[in-house]
Amino acid sequence: MMIGKSPQLLELLVELRRFAGCDAPVLIEGETGTGKELAARELHYAGVRAGGPFVPVNCGAIPDALVESEFFGHRRGAFTDAKTDHAGLVELARGGSLFLDEVDSLSPKAQVTLLRFLQDSEYRPVGGGHARAADVRVIAATNSQLVELVRRGEFRSDLLYRLNPLYIRVPPLRERIGDVEELAQHFLRSAAKQLASPAKRWHPLALQLLSGHAWLGNVRELESVVMRACLQASADEVGPADLTAALRGVPAHAASAPLLPADPQVACFALAKSRAIALFEHDYLTALMRRAHGNVSEAARLSKTERRQLGKLLKKRGIEPVQFGHG
Repeated sequence: MMIGKSPQLLELLVELRRFAGCDAPVLIEGETGTGKELAARELHYAGVRAGGPFVPVNCGAIPDALVESEFFGHRRGAFTDAKTDHAGLVELARGGSLFLDEVDSLSPKAQVTLLRFLQDSEYRPVGGGHARAADVRVIAATNSQLVELVRRGEFRSDLLYRLNPLYIRVPPLRERIGDVEELAQHFLRSAAKQLASPAKRWHPLALQLLSGHAWLGNVRELESVVMRACLQASADEVGPADLTAALRGVPAHAASAPLLPADPQVACFALAKSRAIALFEHDYLTALMRRAHGNVSEAARLSKTERRQLGKLLKKRGIEPVQFGHG
């Protein structure tokens, strides 16, 4: 279930429910940790296929040599290790939805295989047998912009067109910051249950700090931070110090200096300022590297920055030049 009441989330939910009423493939794009699989499940369980299976698959984990066998299954004796008949993902998802996560990681060969399947709406198990009609809705997800990958020749344009008759963008958490408090409350209850600890509550200032964080890792980062904060809080209340330690990934007892200024208002301002700077740097560097097509030397020239210094800043903000093109 997707949690929140922000206009951005409500708009997304309306779109998901509208698309649930048909059977066309859907492409979901969004940053890592935004909840693309949750969006896909909302789409499935709000539609006519809700009574069927929802089968998720990580496309990046399928070996290239086993693509057809994984998707379409195989007959006994089709290859050396095929001791029995094996149902593929398409068959397992019959009557339901097949969720292709990280679809951008498919190899060129796998892209051709998927394209042919989407075009014909039928498949044949490896090793023989009659062609079978597919009864499955395909939902694909990616944290990359497939249009950009097509432009760079890394993804087939005809496959993109087959995957996105319907398109959904899941907004990053920084665009729906009004949902942070409700998500934090939910994750705190969940964390206490998982840790078998007494129920905990948030200190008001801790909630302010949560809303001031950039959340570059999105909802997944928030869930992880809340789990650490719950674990570190010795009382029944998660305070600013517990949260700040969790945000830094450092146990509270291991900090060599006070984690927050004595004045809580100053603490909130200081953390909010640092998070705003981090967000600005991340967005600026992303735009810069996109403009330079991933060429660090060109990006350094455009920004009038020393290449080594720019490289350090890119590493600090977790930005990989290779995702924009050149190295």
